Amino acid sequence: MKQVEFTATNGVFDINSFITQCDAAAMGEMPVETPAEPACSCCTEGTTTVCQCEAPAAEGSVPVADGTDPIIYSPLEEVLEDLRMGKLILMTDDPHRENEADLVCAGQFATPQNINFMATHARGLICVPMAPEKVDGLGLPMQAQHNTEKHHTAFTVSVDAKEGTTTGISAFERSITTMKLADTKATLDDFVQPGHCFPLRAVEGGVIRRAGHTEGTVDLLRIAGMEPVGVCCEIMKEDGTMARLGELGSFQKKYGLKACSLAQIIEHRQHTEKLIIREECVKLPTDFGEFDCYSYHSKVDGKTHLALVHGPIDPEKPILCRVHSECLTGDVFASRRCDCGSQLHTAMRRVAKEGGIILYLRQEGRGIGLSAKLHAYKLQEQGLDTVDANIELGFAPDLRDYGVGAQILRDLGVRLLRLLTNNPRKIVGLSGHGLDVVEQLPICIPAHEDNKHYLDTKRERMGHLI
Repeated sequence: MKQVEFTATNGVFDINSFITQCDAAAMGEMPVETPAEPACSCCTEGTTTVCQCEAPAAEGSVPVADGTDPIIYSPLEEVLEDLRMGKLILMTDDPHRENEADLVCAGQFATPQNINFMATHARGLICVPMAPEKVDGLGLPMQAQHNTEKHHTAFTVSVDAKEGTTTGISAFERSITTMKLADTKATLDDFVQPGHCFPLRAVEGGVIRRAGHTEGTVDLLRIAGMEPVGVCCEIMKEDGTMARLGELGSFQKKYGLKACSLAQIIEHRQHTEKLIIREECVKLPTDFGEFDCYSYHSKVDGKTHLALVHGPIDPEKPILCRVHSECLTGDVFASRRCDCGSQLHTAMRRVAKEGGIILYLRQEGRGIGLSAKLHAYKLQEQGLDTVDANIELGFAPDLRDYGVGAQILRDLGVRLLRLLTNNPRKIVGLSGHGLDVVEQLPICIPAHEDNKHYLDTKRERMGHLI
């Protein structure tokens, strides 16, 4: 068999030879620590300690979703150690997002056994999350020019390794392709397309910008000091429905899997990295009152965001806060096509009276930008609503993210929020970043003839509480 080299952080070796060793280990012929199925290390023969599968949860670890069979979470370092050993781990997202758990392993340990375990026991789509620089370095084209998928999952074209594969679909051959994607010396010429492995491009900034399994996998591997190329697969139940977080405790125990949540990864990065730079603070007298205006530079997108603060900030006390996304037409020109300017000014009056924060994020047009927003306006004039206009242009209905905003609030000393918003998704976007929204306060803006349909759409199609 022709040699197919694979270069990883721990050396250079032949993929086929490595897989042969793994197969032999699975048959008990070699002492290679890559089991055919994830095994509970504390259940091996001769262990005298209490089995951790039956032990209480580690201190501070709690289930993140209601259910009769919840997952138990381990300290992040234990999860990282399992990844370094080539084991599979469970990674969960927010219960209000996908409410799912993925099986995850490092791309350099995408053995046939790990791939086959995912296909057999997880049953979802096996994907290869990759750092953006890895995707760009290989020159993998994106599958869609305008991503309209609900969670903006960024698929590239599918691929198979050019050497060492036939049809490309077997666990053995998907293993070869995945490890080749993790190879630091690989080029686009090493792959054919389309294929049977599905690379995913993580966003710049990782889980701080997008709290998805793609970013969580890549970030976790970075933290572990490994190549930022992994494998993930959603867990589907035998009846074909998706397994939710409150239903996977038995699955976790059966296979001895360590688990972490995206919230743990976010918290780790927030405590170890700083993705914003506080640049300046000035006094800003306005028609609504005087504020301390803080400017922040985002390392993630290069934009400057503002925080208008009125009164003291006590980390132990909830603070009134409006997180407002830029709307030039509404905020500056008082456009009556939306209620953005009215919401901003109402919030400024209230914050100036009661104390609190106006966080002004530069994500125009729900994240699609000013030019695209104006194109969407034109489509609305032709009969589409604000949601369908975005979709027609190739965008998701709402592309805003709140990771940078959450870091700004934490930098200001905020931990507890009384959030001025009509949008429940905004609560989820902030809560996943180490902030606790203790109260949601609506902003009641009367509708008028020009924006009644817009407000009806936000209520009926986007879930706004208006």
